[in-house]
Amino acid sequence: MLKFVYLCEIILGNIVNFIKMNVVTKNVTLPDGRVITLETGKLAKQADGSVMLRLGNTMLLATVCAAKDAVPGTDFMPLQVEYKEKYAAFGRYPGGFTKREGKASDYEILTCRLVDRALRPLFPDNYHAEVYVNIILFSADGVDMPDALAGLAASAALSVSDIPFNGPISEVRVARINGEFVVNPTFAQLENADMDIMVAATYDNIMMVEGEMKEVSESDLLEAMKVAHEAIKVHCKAQMELMEEVGKTVKREYCHEVNDEELRAKVHEACYAKAYEIAASGNRDKHQRAEAFDAIKEEFKAQYTEEELAEIGSLIDRYYHDVEKEAMRRCILDEGKRLDGRKTTEIRPIWCEVGYLPGPHGSAVFTRGETQSLTSVTLGTKRDEKIIDDVMTQGTDRFLLHYNFPPFSTGEARPQRGVGRREIGHGNLACRALKNMVPADYPYCVRVVSDILESNGSSSMATVCAGTLALMDAGVKIKKPVSGIAMGLIKNAGEDKYAVLSDILGDEDHLGDMDFKVTGTVDGITATQMDIKVDGLSFEILEKALNQAREGRMHILGKITECIAEPRADMKPHAPRIETMRIPKEFIGAVIGPGGKIIQGMQEETGATISIEEVDGEGVIEIAATNAASIEAAISKIRAIVAIPEVGEVYDGVVRSVMPYGAFVEFMAGKDGLLHISEIDWKRFETIEETGLAEGDKIKVKLLDIDPKTGKFKLSRRVLLEKPEGYVERERRPRRPRPDAE
Repeated sequence: MLKFVYLCEIILGNIVNFIKMNVVTKNVTLPDGRVITLETGKLAKQADGSVMLRLGNTMLLATVCAAKDAVPGTDFMPLQVEYKEKYAAFGRYPGGFTKREGKASDYEILTCRLVDRALRPLFPDNYHAEVYVNIILFSADGVDMPDALAGLAASAALSVSDIPFNGPISEVRVARINGEFVVNPTFAQLENADMDIMVAATYDNIMMVEGEMKEVSESDLLEAMKVAHEAIKVHCKAQMELMEEVGKTVKREYCHEVNDEELRAKVHEACYAKAYEIAASGNRDKHQRAEAFDAIKEEFKAQYTEEELAEIGSLIDRYYHDVEKEAMRRCILDEGKRLDGRKTTEIRPIWCEVGYLPGPHGSAVFTRGETQSLTSVTLGTKRDEKIIDDVMTQGTDRFLLHYNFPPFSTGEARPQRGVGRREIGHGNLACRALKNMVPADYPYCVRVVSDILESNGSSSMATVCAGTLALMDAGVKIKKPVSGIAMGLIKNAGEDKYAVLSDILGDEDHLGDMDFKVTGTVDGITATQMDIKVDGLSFEILEKALNQAREGRMHILGKITECIAEPRADMKPHAPRIETMRIPKEFIGAVIGPGGKIIQGMQEETGATISIEEVDGEGVIEIAATNAASIEAAISKIRAIVAIPEVGEVYDGVVRSVMPYGAFVEFMAGKDGLLHISEIDWKRFETIEETGLAEGDKIKVKLLDIDPKTGKFKLSRRVLLEKPEGYVERERRPRRPRPDAE
């Protein structure tokens, strides 16, 4: 009875504490019945907003903090999104010596980018305070995928804060499995998918799409986006209700911009016509256009003194940027003229070349307008695989694509400071576009490296095209060539008129409303990435953009196949050759040897690289070398190890050690037998020294017997020698019994 009363007190106490904390929860039901719970008011209460999201045993804490005021002179949105997975979440220890989480992995960075790209356009244009969004995975069960939940958690944290935000949004993953669309599939389900996309959207509009596909049609991609949006609407409605319950419908007041409307009008009146003229001039040189636009601004500024410009110079820069943007957009919408004079569907001139670099195993240059990629391919063996040791994923990766974007590619005079998030994101998109075109049983590890040498729009798509060319130049038997294109959009609010742009320039990306990248083969889409900067984007516009993208992709694909139509019949002479062998599982240890002695010895002797692993109950061996002789030598040695010794067979042996009673001879790789002193010659020897045998001697021996109990081998050299004439076998004397024997 006392125990019962005690338990009741604990339960009541917890209920009272729960009420005092003002904990609010909201449930979201997924199409398959799984329930996502959003909880606020219990954890991280000093943040401007915090939400714990739970799906099954997967739990993400999202927090958001914003500075009260903007840093003076800031004219952009200083948003920083961080996503971190704790190893303890999955009951694992971090690797390395420090045994603690280190810098963000590529997977964490890619998840950050997915959230950032969805949130950033939804902050007010004139809001410039620093905003930090942190999402932490605290618990995981290996069933549900946390990256698909990060966007919902971040948006919910913003919703329960007083930070100005034109959301909410949510993100979902949509996979097509056996012809059916599944929202937020599990890890196991995703393995059988032929389409894997992440979609972010508000209740009304899609904001971001990214994913990979196995050559699907444009209509299938649109259908997947529609399925995703319907699921996201449920998430957004739950966040709106949560926001009302916690009383955060009214956001904080701010003043981050002080405007001078009279100056704005003056800049527009003095500069718009001149800017429009430059926008309509059709100058294809990026730097000349930029200088012409800057000259208009500098001409306007010349009427002011240095003291006046110190006060209003930043305002003039901002207002002139708006003038330039309006001129470019109106020129496209009213006259169909783009900055470089092209039509909306026109692709810039393309030239490409393969085999440009003699050192790599494959190389290509792809140039489209003022965007250029020099890409190389390196073929490697199993030991070159990338080891993946993330919280939720462990394994190896045999197809790697690295993208480098040095400052000189845009003419900037600044140092290059390592690999940034942009490089990781662009490289991942190109990797997803190409990786499924490499056959699953291709024995090589493949590394593609794209170095962008010039950039004016869609260098990631240039990487896809150059990657295809370089892979074929390397003799990689890709299934089909892949091309990529970036699409843009110009659509002013309140107008029905819009323009979809093929192969966008950097300025059209910066000043436009959409960046929609699509890659694919002649038979379908392999990857996509889309960012939207405008409300009210209909599926009709998306369909037009996809169909126009297909026309552009086919044009670019034609240029690629003109350069090289199919993979080369053979690899470059200096590329590694790989042969694969399968052996019974029980021989794996014999090939490796104690402490790796046997396999290391074979590599030293032959010059080949040998790796072995167990796959499906068999030993799979890869032998790699740059010449056939090394491979053949390694194969011969391995075959000798896995061969079964046969009594009566003659072998070429090597004396490994000499004992008083005989010598141990290695007659097969990894197999030693005893050559007794009496079996060395027909002549009788009293001591082993009389035989003249020494370590390293090569002799022929015959296998006489295999001991059925111990497996020891009995060898003879004598039987291979001609018996002396008149030889009489001496009778062996019986052994004397030991003194202690009974």
